[in-house]
Amino acid sequence: MIKIEILYPEVCNLYGEVKNIEYLQMCIKDCEIISTKLNETPAFTKEKIDMIFLGPMTESIQNRVIKSLMPHKEKLKELIDKKTVMLFTGNAYEVLGKYIEENKEKIECLNILNFYTKRDINNRINQLIQGKFEKQTILGYKSIFTEVYSKEKEFISIEKGSGTNLQSKKEGIHINNLYATSLLGPLLILNPDFTKHILKLLKVKPELKFNDDIYKAREVRQKEFDEKVKE
Repeated sequence: MIKIEILYPEVCNLYGEVKNIEYLQMCIKDCEIISTKLNETPAFTKEKIDMIFLGPMTESIQNRVIKSLMPHKEKLKELIDKKTVMLFTGNAYEVLGKYIEENKEKIECLNILNFYTKRDINNRINQLIQGKFEKQTILGYKSIFTEVYSKEKEFISIEKGSGTNLQSKKEGIHINNLYATSLLGPLLILNPDFTKHILKLLKVKPELKFNDDIYKAREVRQKEFDEKVKE
């Protein structure tokens, strides 16, 4: 039995990113999804969880998520160190850093990872992104008000678009089995090879549901991406 915990799906599902886990569940024969609400204690504090997912949220919800996770920061850090699979998309992973700065004020975050975030609510960054993770080409897009300044190992080396901030070609954070990225997609549906990578980490046979259709859709999206980048 593979157990996947979705943190706060009722408020952390901008752009439909929970579909990442719904699709992953289709690919795993014996899989339990645990949906933890914002006012509940995370299951990862009480039982063995194979994967944790946190999706994008509004800025006001982000503050509440930080408050909810703060009592569990040491456990979360322990699970990262123990190589629990984690996927954070959109602005979700910003909660793991030192602080979020906006208008010269700082919002203290979990301080698990060595980075900080600057937020400008008047400047939304919208970009198509292409880059490399190991030998895979990763596609996605970002729609975000923030730039991240990180000293951690990157997740993706950017080929088209910008990284964690507009001056960087390094995107996201990859530590052990934590994959943290500002990219949206949904990421796993848009990047089937990466989905197989996650399945392998979960010690599940890397077979995708709707395999042919998923790869055909990927080809179409790649062509659309290439055309838009030319414009």
